[in-house]
Amino acid sequence: MERTLIKYLPERAVGMCLELIKVNGVHLKIVNERVTRHGDYRRLANGQHQITVNVSLNKYRFLITLVHEIAHLVAFEKYGRIIKPHGTEWKQTFQYLMLPFIRPEIFPSNLLPLLARHFKNPKASSSTDANLAIALKKHDTQQSENSYVFEIPIGSIFRIHNGKLYKKGNKRVKRIECIELATGRMYLFQPNAEVELIKD
Repeated sequence: MERTLIKYLPERAVGMCLELIKVNGVHLKIVNERVTRHGDYRRLANGQHQITVNVSLNKYRFLITLVHEIAHLVAFEKYGRIIKPHGTEWKQTFQYLMLPFIRPEIFPSNLLPLLARHFKNPKASSSTDANLAIALKKHDTQQSENSYVFEIPIGSIFRIHNGKLYKKGNKRVKRIECIELATGRMYLFQPNAEVELIKD
């Protein structure tokens, strides 16, 4: 397991992650990329705790995702299944588990202040924190040709992962109105959803 984790995690985080995996009886599966999620936790019928994490994540996003999912496990075990998946109990657990990792030996200096700010009140996904998501993306080994919705001009046409086309509209409080071209229906997009800009 240690050899496997060295490929996916910052070197100085491997030992601490191994400890979290052992203490909590985690069965970790590294899986092919899923567009809608970075990771997943579920308790299997046999009582085993299974966590999956996308293979395509860079080391820093992999670490955040792994600890995020372990926090679900720990919060459910401590408080019971009735808690909200990303409620107060999970947030406190995630903060507590993540705190030892927010150090310059593990994360680059440009990420530390963003992580400190994010973990004052962690969100359901690091991708909904636009500043952190952009900073994390810079550490991807394969740079994507995609743009973030918030970066492209109003009126731009873009394509999402399933091939559907949308036209960017106005920003609401946190999300951006976008019209699906085929149906004329309006959808709300996260500002930092990754999309393919259609150039004229």
